[in-house]
Amino acid sequence: MRNLTLRVICGAVLSVIAVSAFGDAPADAQPAKWASRELRFTYMGFTTHYSCEGLRDQVRSILLQLGARKDLVVRESGCTADVGRPEPFPAVTAKFSVLEPVKPAGQESGKAAEESVPAHWRPVRVMLGDPGLDHAGQCELLEQAQHQILPLFTTRNVDFQQSCVPHQLTPAGSRLQAEVLVADQKPAASSAAVPAHGG
Repeated sequence: MRNLTLRVICGAVLSVIAVSAFGDAPADAQPAKWASRELRFTYMGFTTHYSCEGLRDQVRSILLQLGARKDLVVRESGCTADVGRPEPFPAVTAKFSVLEPVKPAGQESGKAAEESVPAHWRPVRVMLGDPGLDHAGQCELLEQAQHQILPLFTTRNVDFQQSCVPHQLTPAGSRLQAEVLVADQKPAASSAAVPAHGG
């Protein structure tokens, strides 16, 4: 009788653990794997002008907001002006990794199954600069990013609105938002451990 009771209790505990684990999963979970991407990007705009370093920082920000892995590399390309001075056609190259969907666990086999990482869909609105006129000045860059950078990512429900006017700052000139795949955050390591003291 005691053994039967223990089996019932153990079964109940395991059921609770399984339900809790399922409940902790993101509501829009999607197994994924990392895939390499390369980008060659040349900016052409009339309203806002960038130095190569400025464009590099802006492109890096766009890539990270869209879910690129943090070990990305973005470099200036073909620059002729002094450091910090605007270029007529600044350019950058980038190498980075993005998440691609894979089949759910149990349906994927071989190397793909081993490389899969837990991920989920997250809505993102790409923001450059501070809200207001600063962001408005990025209208042309955002438009080019929608055409040349966004297709390198796995996205859904893309919402792009653009009304850039050359040589004018329009606060609501453009908007780029979409749902993108991002890796699940790993639980932070416990900080409860007390360091040992000598003596």
